[in-house]
Amino acid sequence: MYIAILGLIIGIVLGFYVPITYPTSYSLYMSVAILAALDSVFGGVRAYVQEKFETFIFITGFFGNAILAGLLAYIGDKLGVPLYYAAIFTFGGRLFQNFAILRRLMIEKIREK
Repeated sequence: MYIAILGLIIGIVLGFYVPITYPTSYSLYMSVAILAALDSVFGGVRAYVQEKFETFIFITGFFGNAILAGLLAYIGDKLGVPLYYAAIFTFGGRLFQNFAILRRLMIEKIREK
């Protein structure tokens, strides 16, 4: 868990100080990919709290979800159909669901003490 927190802190610091930019035309794809990655992070934290975490499943889900969401947005953009809404609803819903489950698990652990 400490490695994950350290990685998160390093990532945030690098994000603020390393000037990486991308064209505004990619902003839709990046936002959907970031949402998918956040869904994987919350799912990983949930699995860790439930003591079911597996690194390989987390890594493949993290990159797989981000790539799938980006591709879905790209294909929809080329077809002229807003397919990125499917990714937003799916990953957004799962994000809130994982957060709600995490909240309940944390409250249960606090009450047990």
